[in-house]
Amino acid sequence: MAVAMTPGGDHTAISGDQCAPSSADGSAPSSDGSSALSADGSGAPSADGSGARAPLPTAGRFRFWFGSQRWEWSPEVFRMHGYPPDAVQPTTALLLAHKHPDDRDHVAEAITRSATDAVPFSSRHRFIDTAGRVHTVMVVADLVTDSDGRAVGTEGFYIDLGPLVTDTAREMFDTRLPEIIRTRAEIEQAKGVLMTMYRIGADQAFEVLRWRSQETNVKLQPLAARLLGDLLELPHVPPEVITAFDHLLLTAHLRVPCDATEPAAADGEN
Repeated sequence: MAVAMTPGGDHTAISGDQCAPSSADGSAPSSDGSSALSADGSGAPSADGSGARAPLPTAGRFRFWFGSQRWEWSPEVFRMHGYPPDAVQPTTALLLAHKHPDDRDHVAEAITRSATDAVPFSSRHRFIDTAGRVHTVMVVADLVTDSDGRAVGTEGFYIDLGPLVTDTAREMFDTRLPEIIRTRAEIEQAKGVLMTMYRIGADQAFEVLRWRSQETNVKLQPLAARLLGDLLELPHVPPEVITAFDHLLLTAHLRVPCDATEPAAADGEN
């Protein structure tokens, strides 16, 4: 669900549901000034007009704008947290206050990473609504980009997995997560190849991939994977280049700042 904003400020989903028009500052009011985000009709009164409270929704939409650090919730996400729509202003502090204590730190890290590195805010965690109910949710998101292709925010869905995550749901998540990681890894590897071959930066490398994807109407991930596979067709690297790289590899530690020389952890992270 990548989202692109047009020069006039409107943004539309490339695939999936259409978003409401956005103002120049990235806000998305509807004609009556209320939130334009919506995932389903579960936040509305009952169809029979009785006014009976509808069941808690199972999905709702959100947006997070990197520049202003502003959140937008659909009525469903408000109700998931126990609030009437637009009863409170969603903020990072409010989000974290609702998170389960055991999940709060990793959600805070995910939000910081999203805003700092301009990556989608995606997570699986628990939060506690105003009535004390614990919700296990999966947050699935993609980037919002402006007319120049720059990432300006992230948008996606809160999906309530229910009071207990079933074995089927957990298996589905555990199966899909490695696939998502693999897909992103292939794109990052292809960027690295372009950066090395053309001596360009990471952003420029991504723009080259994106350009080829748009020009050829081929999705980014399969294009990146094909490029990586085709590297084996290139001529062998000359021995002098291998020798020079050997030297770089064996002496890299000498060029690392002193504050980054701790031994690698068991899982490979510093």
